[in-house]
Amino acid sequence: MSEGPTGGKDSRSGEKLGGADARQAPQAGRQATQAGRGGPDDGSDPAGRRVADSEQQRQDDTYALYRRGLDLLGRGSAAAAAQLLERAAAAEPESRSILEALARAQFDTRHYEAAAGSFRRIVDASPSDDYAQFGLGLALARTGDHGAAAEHLALAAAMRPDLRHYTEALRSVRATLRARDLVQGKDND
Repeated sequence: MSEGPTGGKDSRSGEKLGGADARQAPQAGRQATQAGRGGPDDGSDPAGRRVADSEQQRQDDTYALYRRGLDLLGRGSAAAAAQLLERAAAAEPESRSILEALARAQFDTRHYEAAAGSFRRIVDASPSDDYAQFGLGLALARTGDHGAAAEHLALAAAMRPDLRHYTEALRSVRATLRARDLVQGKDND
């Protein structure tokens, strides 16, 4: 089978996947909170400012977990990265970037069912995400669900036919399915 989700190049940016992910970091909420903060002379109440500061700190902490998790993943410490990224995902369950990094760490630690679950959450939210389809397909193949894996890998390869590792992974899964069909056919004879 082809390289795992952390091997190869990111299909959108051309960057190595193990390094810092240049795609959407969970900063949007942090920037929005900063923009909405009141200053000392704006007449806002101190309790509201404390709530905003508390929310800001939580977002900063989540972002730090995410960045550190990516760093560890890039350095080959997938198990440590998974621990941090699980905490970040608990704090920001809808963050696509955090879910992708978590799924990659789960895949690299051979927690294929968990990786499939994380990639599936991304696919459910964004079916046109070719990389999530690819990662889900690889994770499903590793769990032994080659039929479902072929569906997701076919979608990824159709979306990005220029990425050879997508088509190679699909070809490998389809070959496994054909071989199993042949074996089952001989067993039935």
